[in-house]
Amino acid sequence: MDLGISGRTAIICASSRGLGRACAEALAEAGVNIVLNGRDVVALETTATDFRSRFGVDVIAVAADATTVDGRAALVSACPTPDILINNAGGPPPGDWRTFDSAQWHAAVDSNMLAGIFLIKEFADGMAERGFGRIVNITSALVKMPAEVISLSVAARLGLTGFVRGIAAGYIAKGVTINSLLPEEFETDRLKKNIAFIAEKSGNSVEEQMRIHHERSPAKRFGRPEEFGATCAFLCSRYAGYMTGQNILLDGGRYPGVF
Repeated sequence: MDLGISGRTAIICASSRGLGRACAEALAEAGVNIVLNGRDVVALETTATDFRSRFGVDVIAVAADATTVDGRAALVSACPTPDILINNAGGPPPGDWRTFDSAQWHAAVDSNMLAGIFLIKEFADGMAERGFGRIVNITSALVKMPAEVISLSVAARLGLTGFVRGIAAGYIAKGVTINSLLPEEFETDRLKKNIAFIAEKSGNSVEEQMRIHHERSPAKRFGRPEEFGATCAFLCSRYAGYMTGQNILLDGGRYPGVF
């Protein structure tokens, strides 16, 4: 399926591995030129070389932390006029919310709320002036199903979600959409760390805890990164121009609600 975005340019934050990489790969396969971002220089350059070889698109690798002022400035310098922006950042650690101090709460907000807001602020108006833009925020299924153990992430991501819903309608007539993807349990390094934490607290082995998680899911498995990436690419396509301000769950059917 031709997504109608070949030749466009996308900035994908935190895209050298995990779900960010899956999104970058799906967009590169659709012919989109890619600005990769990450803090691991080796992983970043390996991914960039792989994409250039397999997809024949232009790839710029920006080694920076997009949750910082300097990191965002590096992205803007590398690509001041992107057509697509994928906001993504690793979540804060799990734990007992009673033990988190002010610095930890502020760090979560900086990483999982303000970083996305500031990048939207940087690029959305320019996209509107050019008549096309796609912004996708990678948040979490726990925006709709909050869990105590990752309260830092839930609180910060809900802030970004509310902000996006407030501004999205003001851009769609100008060809710019802003949506969010809400993944739950996908096969990533972060999932493995979270399961290891839960296993330790529960007295289970990691293998047993993974089996428990599989059993709790209607899908009886974890999500695959390529499934997530393909969904992201569709939201960035020319066919998704009538969809904005939405929160798309990818949770294997676990959310029990209708809305």
